[in-house]
Amino acid sequence: MLVMKEARDGRTTPELEAVARDEGIDIALLAEQVASGRVAIMKSSRNSHRPVGVGEGLRTKVNANLGTSSDASDIEDELLKVDAAIEAGADAVMDLSTGGDIDRIRRAVVERSTVPVGSVPIYQAAIEARRDGRGMVNMTSDEILDGVRKHLDDGIDFVTVHCGVTREVAGHCRRTPRLADVVSRGGSFLMEWMSYNEKENPLYERYDELMDIVAEYDATISLGDGLRPGALADANDAAQIAELTVISELVERARERGVQTIVEGPGHVPLDLVASSVELEKSLCHGAPFYVLGPLVTDVAPGYDHIGAAIGGAVIAMSGADFLCYVTPAEHLRLPTIDDVKEGVYTFRVAAHAADIAKGIPGARDWDDRFSAARRALDWDTMMELCLNPEKARSFRDAAPPSDGRLCSMCGEYCAVHKMSGVRERESE
Repeated sequence: MLVMKEARDGRTTPELEAVARDEGIDIALLAEQVASGRVAIMKSSRNSHRPVGVGEGLRTKVNANLGTSSDASDIEDELLKVDAAIEAGADAVMDLSTGGDIDRIRRAVVERSTVPVGSVPIYQAAIEARRDGRGMVNMTSDEILDGVRKHLDDGIDFVTVHCGVTREVAGHCRRTPRLADVVSRGGSFLMEWMSYNEKENPLYERYDELMDIVAEYDATISLGDGLRPGALADANDAAQIAELTVISELVERARERGVQTIVEGPGHVPLDLVASSVELEKSLCHGAPFYVLGPLVTDVAPGYDHIGAAIGGAVIAMSGADFLCYVTPAEHLRLPTIDDVKEGVYTFRVAAHAADIAKGIPGARDWDDRFSAARRALDWDTMMELCLNPEKARSFRDAAPPSDGRLCSMCGEYCAVHKMSGVRERESE
């Protein structure tokens, strides 16, 4: 039975209980949010992953993209990245593999992970069509849908499907050229397929069949933003908004069938347009959970794109986005290393937590208050325990040990916290 339908019928499921416990919220309120589609619980019936809720009133979640390429396809390396992402606090991971034995890699990632795993099935369908000499444009619509089923059968919890890239929507890109054109891999595959075959996007045309497949596994459908902006100049253009309008229709159709949906978003967005992009998605898509890549608020920071994206991530989550896809320092440059994965997750956890404080998520601010109390007391052991990344914080402190262990090597004996504790002691005498 589908979790959304169970919630509508007033029945409690283990998934609802687990998420309510994790979030520290009333299960009846959570059930109401799931029933309405404003919260999705990512958990396939085919695995034992921890259920994770995304949506209104819940903690902002962080996803880590992983996966091989045609230039680097070491399965053991990818599994170590899974471990690193989860250890750093990722709430979900996505296997976006396009190189090596894709089936074997995906199954290994699903087995290794303890958190929900997502994928983009059309990547594999397109690559396999190319490998057997037919070319991506000769994929059949059956192969595209069969690819979704194969991924779900392997235990994938949420699948990205670019159903909103219709022929009509694609026309906006031709009529109003973009600075960066189409930057989504899945979006570009479908644009090429439609252009060559002069047919409608099968994921849109056969959407009801797609819903039937997803429902069999009680998985979550992630409606991909195939025309997300890849440059600031393209943000909120006609093509992006046209696709989002189609997606709004698809959200409603999925909800009618009891299939949970999340909606993917930009992309590259100027900082002053970030908040409005959330308002647009939430109003058009009936409050559906919003899953965003970044967004990056500048185009010129390769090597620091994780910072530019985390700035956008904090603002967009504060404004109502629910699920942040991390960006690593390697974005736009190369496949991320294990260290890049860690850095990306921790950076986006900072953004997510900052947003949760601003949104008033219960308990978010308490963490900071406990840390500040330890800082005032110069209780270094407690501070290290409460750090977002204790290992990194300890390494910095140990690299330049102070002469007085109560203090740090930046201010030393002139530490304001230390001096004020003396002032308060004298005032209380």
